Amino acid sequence: MSRLVGLQAPDFTATAVVDQEFQTVSLSQYRGKYVVLFFYPLDFTFVCPTEITAFSDRFGDFTSRNTEVLGVSVDSQFSHLAWIQTDRKQGGLGDIAYPLVADLKKEIASAYSVLDEDAGVALRGLFIIDPEGVIQHATINNLGVGRNVEETLRVLQAFQYTQANPDEVCPANWTPGEKTMKPDPVGSKEFFAAVN
Repeated sequence: MSRLVGLQAPDFTATAVVDQEFQTVSLSQYRGKYVVLFFYPLDFTFVCPTEITAFSDRFGDFTSRNTEVLGVSVDSQFSHLAWIQTDRKQGGLGDIAYPLVADLKKEIASAYSVLDEDAGVALRGLFIIDPEGVIQHATINNLGVGRNVEETLRVLQAFQYTQANPDEVCPANWTPGEKTMKPDPVGSKEFFAAVN
């Protein structure tokens, strides 16, 4: 996998399902906002709907933090639409609050180094992209384990905090309102003295 963190996110333009309609979306249209871009293997599978609906159910928590969410798989927009039109009780998605992007040619998954070429699907890649289009965070899970939306929100808020306060860093397990530290010998000792 090539290094993407700290680099400009690969731009893309593709068809997505938005409010049960086909629309063309580009990553660049979200400049000025944070973006949580996540990849999942396939529509009509098992772990994937739990993640997609969890992000949708918490969508307001992202938008209130100047953040958009985009889901991507190697399926067509027609498959996305059919899955959205399937009730959650039947393993479908129902209406979701953000675009599902079609990557049938697998170009987006390739650009983000999450394509499992042997399986022909994307691994569970998740990227937090800042308003200038720079990737601040990347995680990749293998197919069998879903991601944690709460942890995504926590990491997003930590990056938002450190970008707004560049002379501070967030320690492990930091959540908003907790103590941060100065990234120098004196400042870090003040933090360690306060928390230990």
